[in-house]
Amino acid sequence: MISLALDASGRVSGVCLVKDGQILGEMDLQIGLTHSETLLPLCISLLEHCKVSLEEVDQIFLCKGPGSFTGLRIGAATGKGLALAGNIPLYGISTLEMLQENLSFLPNPIHVLLDARRGQVYTASYRLGQCISPERAVSIEELLAFAKEQEGQQIFLGDGIFPYRKQIEESLGKDLCLFPNPQNALQRAASLALLGEKKKAEGLEAGFHLEYLRKPQAEREKEAGALKDFQIVQEEAYKDLGKTKDKLIAKNYPIHE
Repeated sequence: MISLALDASGRVSGVCLVKDGQILGEMDLQIGLTHSETLLPLCISLLEHCKVSLEEVDQIFLCKGPGSFTGLRIGAATGKGLALAGNIPLYGISTLEMLQENLSFLPNPIHVLLDARRGQVYTASYRLGQCISPERAVSIEELLAFAKEQEGQQIFLGDGIFPYRKQIEESLGKDLCLFPNPQNALQRAASLALLGEKKKAEGLEAGFHLEYLRKPQAEREKEAGALKDFQIVQEEAYKDLGKTKDKLIAKNYPIHE
């Protein structure tokens, strides 16, 4: 059985082909381009290099979140498009659970944290592949409070380790904090594919929907009254018209120099 995994939930744009637990090929990029420019071309290139047609793919695994709102939507559109084109079942896998799979063979507690901005992280904790603290969006202090309850050395991975590493080390002590090498710190499509096959064997049912853990920033700001449905632009030339009528000014923006 051939599995195709694709992920765009974070900094990495990645795809992987696996056949019955054996990796046929993996491509991961972190080159600053948007995932909309890289994810689908990576899928096509990987299939061509592995000499596998889309018709030969039996199942597709896709990260369902949490993660970058834009990246998750790009991944969802790409995965659903391929699944529809090839009539292939699509399965959603947690981004946090996929990340812990990078080091799930180690006995230490693994804390996965993704930078959710505004002082929060998307996080969950695992030990030997089993969840010991559920997925949630919390402050780094709340995660560290849970980590302090654990014994021995603990592993931290995900893009949240970059802004919060110093705070983690100061809170727990450097001797108790383990950080992975760069190749295991972020999302890997191979981990997604292998975890997907494992969960499929355990009874994971086909189906996909995004799970953000919290509402998008625009929705949160709108609910707080800080964002209008439409931004009204008023030019200096219209200020003498008074404040009785809003003016929406059309503008032309150059696409090329």
